[in-house]
Amino acid sequence: QVQLVESGGGLVQAGGSLRLSCAASGIINRINDMGWYRQAPGKQRELVAVVTSDGRTTYANSVKGRFTISRDNAKNTINLQMNSLEPEDTDVYYCKAGVRNTPWGQFRDYWGQGTQVTVSS
Repeated sequence: QVQLVESGGGLVQAGGSLRLSCAASGIINRINDMGWYRQAPGKQRELVAVVTSDGRTTYANSVKGRFTISRDNAKNTINLQMNSLEPEDTDVYYCKAGVRNTPWGQFRDYWGQGTQVTVSS
């Protein structure tokens, strides 16, 4: 069993910044990809940013140049630094991690409960 706990969401004005954090705990042997996704009510969940275990990153076009994902493998955490926030960034943000519980097991995806980000105009 793996738990992903997100923090750092909240309400900010347009142009402001937030820093989201996600910490994985539980039965963890190794984590490959970790990333952030977001979802508005009635819409499909979409990728925001992903970082692999060796540091490769992928960003949604809408956040390139504004958001930065980082990773601390020793702490099993990722962060998302969000700058120049826009009202369109308002969503529930979810953390995802691909986790292997044992060395002989396989990787599977785990999701956090989500954290609300609201950007006012």
